[in-house]
Amino acid sequence: MTDTTERTIAPGALRETVSAILRAAGSAPDEAEQVAANLVLANLSGHDSHGVGMVPRYVDAVAEGGLVPNASAKVLLDIGTMLSLDGQGGYGQVVGVQAMELGMARAKQHGSCIMSLAHAHHLGRIGHFAEMATAQGLVAMHFVNVLSRPVVAPWGGGDGRFGTNPCCIGVPLAGAEPFVLDFATSRVAQGKMRVAYNKGERVPPGHLIDEHGVPTDDPGVVVVPQGNGLFGALMTFGEHKGYGMAVACELLGGALTGGGTWHRPADTARSVFNGMLSVLIDPGRLGTQASFEQEARSFVDWLRQSPPGAGFDAVQIAGEPERRARALREREGVYVDGATWDELVAAGAKVGVTVG
Repeated sequence: MTDTTERTIAPGALRETVSAILRAAGSAPDEAEQVAANLVLANLSGHDSHGVGMVPRYVDAVAEGGLVPNASAKVLLDIGTMLSLDGQGGYGQVVGVQAMELGMARAKQHGSCIMSLAHAHHLGRIGHFAEMATAQGLVAMHFVNVLSRPVVAPWGGGDGRFGTNPCCIGVPLAGAEPFVLDFATSRVAQGKMRVAYNKGERVPPGHLIDEHGVPTDDPGVVVVPQGNGLFGALMTFGEHKGYGMAVACELLGGALTGGGTWHRPADTARSVFNGMLSVLIDPGRLGTQASFEQEARSFVDWLRQSPPGAGFDAVQIAGEPERRARALREREGVYVDGATWDELVAAGAKVGVTVG
């Protein structure tokens, strides 16, 4: 049976709705618009897990004091080729952009920059930062940890011990759209399980274990407490390989940045903090610009010459599905399932905004 509250909304109207809620929660108009635009862009890109469905959690995080509206990234160290910044609990969509703007300027000046950002509230879709870099002709690598309820099990483990810890790599391609590889080190993002649960869907085998460590296809085990008050956990992609990458992201994005790692029992806090280590490289300053452009394009062209495998129309390059989704959803609108819409309405009510 179709939920009568589900709807498809024009991107502009959705941005206005989200912005109104964030303003009422304490954000200045510019900040509210920037965060709203980022969230809706995630929906447009096909990543509903990082889109407007995060707003209810943000409203709660502001209320509990973990998310600080109108905070800015604070520079702790700037030696040109290295930057260390503290997000001071601000919206990741804002302090992350501020950090990237500084890092990209330094990479343009010096040829490269290693930039660390600690204590940012939820950074959202990390691919956004890689797209910022590739738009300026820079190569970008991002390693991120997640300080929130631990939802991913270590390889060989039976409960959640860390977050979805994303990794992202962006590479500009001369005369073409960039390569943007953006993935959680879990089989899927936690937010995708929230979306599946809200839609009443099951998930494929191999994604989840329940609160007893037993495989399950019920996304609810990582969204709502089970009968004993415990949660299940997501599995890492690629077995021990994804697990190793997740640990690397925790050590680089958390320990090295100064933001901290997760090593305590779970709590019920709604805030989500990220640490991010970024490496930005200007190929022009590296001295390989011409060969880089030629070889990168030649390799991508070579990949595309592969005949489609069974069940596929063509070989794709990372970043293409997001760009196709944007074109489609900009034209047709953003679908919001009934449960997510109800949560948005409730979030608005908490701050005195009527969402209709």
